Amino acid sequence: MMKKIKGVLKSLKALKRTLMVTAFMCSILSTTVFATDPLSAINSLSTFIFSAIRAIGMIMLGFGIVQIGLSLKSHDASQRANGFLTFFGGVVIAFAKDILDLII
Repeated sequence: MMKKIKGVLKSLKALKRTLMVTAFMCSILSTTVFATDPLSAINSLSTFIFSAIRAIGMIMLGFGIVQIGLSLKSHDASQRANGFLTFFGGVVIAFAKDILDLII
């Protein structure tokens, strides 16, 4: 019974030593952080997301132009309709930020 108590006390002392060293290292190695304006981070994230959406819209624009060209070559009316839908969908997606800015 005494061996178990001594073992527990020994492990508690080791845990106490570890926690004290950790607290000491945290207090010594901490640095001051100067926060910037949180709105600038949100604005930069918004800019990044809208630029990714613009890139997807430009890809759709190019694919729509290719579909229109292929449909004119093969005289396929349904492919031409799909090409125009893809083209105009790409225009709307590519200029979504500008459209939202005009609305708001």
